[in-house]
Amino acid sequence: MSDSRFDKGLKLLNEIDGEAGQNVIDSLQDICPDLARYTIEFPFGDIYARTELDLKSREIATVAALTALGHCAPQLKVHLNAALNVGCSEQALKEVILQMAVYAGFPAALNGMFAFKEVLAERSA
Repeated sequence: MSDSRFDKGLKLLNEIDGEAGQNVIDSLQDICPDLARYTIEFPFGDIYARTELDLKSREIATVAALTALGHCAPQLKVHLNAALNVGCSEQALKEVILQMAVYAGFPAALNGMFAFKEVLAERSA
């Protein structure tokens, strides 16, 4: 069925993350394909598909949360790229990460900023 949570989620995942999202899905196929499916269905098929926030706002919230957690560098990098893909500016993302120093502490903000530095370097290469 083309209107399934999975199909809707996969379409959004590809729009937001492009190849990076598909790489995560592919990397789970040999160990836990169910986790790959859940990663598409719930976050993207259910939450990202809601209309109350646009994709840019959702990615800003996601970058803030992953930065605040402080230990999610791989996922943060994916969502920093996604935020840039959906129209967030580099300066706005720097401000989001900087804001997290107030609420999550300097170590989390430093880790976030270093992750962003890597993303920007990879994108310019």
